[in-house]
Amino acid sequence: MRCLVTGSAGFIGSSLVDRLLSQGHEVVGLDNFSTGQERFLEPARRSSRFELVRGDVLDAEALGRAMSGCEMVFHLAANADVRFGTDHPSRDLEQNTIGTFRVLDAMRKLGVKRIAFSSTGSVYGEPKVFPTPEDAPFPIQTSLYAAAKVAGEGLIQAFCEGFGMQAWIFRFVSILGERYSHGHVFDFYKSLRADPTRLRILGNGKQRKSYLYVQDCLDAIMLAIERANDKVNIFNLGADEFCEVNDSVGWICEALSITPERTYTGGERGWVGDSPFIFLDTKKIRSLGWAPKLTIRDGILRTLRYLQDSAWLLEARS
Repeated sequence: MRCLVTGSAGFIGSSLVDRLLSQGHEVVGLDNFSTGQERFLEPARRSSRFELVRGDVLDAEALGRAMSGCEMVFHLAANADVRFGTDHPSRDLEQNTIGTFRVLDAMRKLGVKRIAFSSTGSVYGEPKVFPTPEDAPFPIQTSLYAAAKVAGEGLIQAFCEGFGMQAWIFRFVSILGERYSHGHVFDFYKSLRADPTRLRILGNGKQRKSYLYVQDCLDAIMLAIERANDKVNIFNLGADEFCEVNDSVGWICEALSITPERTYTGGERGWVGDSPFIFLDTKKIRSLGWAPKLTIRDGILRTLRYLQDSAWLLEARS
């Protein structure tokens, strides 16, 4: 199969590229390198079955060139800057919603019928049911990022109905692992590397979050595409556990053998749109035979070890 991966130089995108190549597929990667890293694609570029197209999903010419001849699209390109969404409110609309429309419209024109889409568990806002299932009522949206992803999901479903496409929509918790380049482990480690005596924590540290190791995430994606065959297939992807931010801080500090003074900005939320409790019901994907191999703690510690060995990435993301 010939596949297009948008956001192919990102954390999850580049890991997916490697997975697809390892399974014998041909892969075209599309990335504008606004946050993606050239080094993440070094293994892929050694393969004759990989082609890189530099461009943005908003660029119709680059998108069409990348998608030509493909049988499936893995659409991961997005603005993932959830925390600072209110600082640039048009970015989520442009990159996450309009970008998704451009991908779908290119698929329509080129006759590509299958799409896998990286959505987010944040689409549930602040739900009243935990763990939160795929058919939970959508509450009032609390972040521009999640609102843009909801719109993207809606567009995908409408294109499936109107143009005979098939979709797999994955609502992720936060993903951890090798090539992780933004998020709380990155931020905490970078801060502690600069000053191991103190650590500033957004909110009250009691926010409860679920996380998933990147290879477990990819296992779930590939299994769902293989075994779920509805017109629109929606899956929560996450662990069957959660932890407090304070727990994560403790594991990181223990691994680094430091005891910094902790200060908190206060309140239940670290930023506007930060949900104080994220815990997804994953019975649907588990019914297909999937289960994560790593615990949240193990995923956090593996991510920390990767960052310790990747000083270049800390500098690249400065």
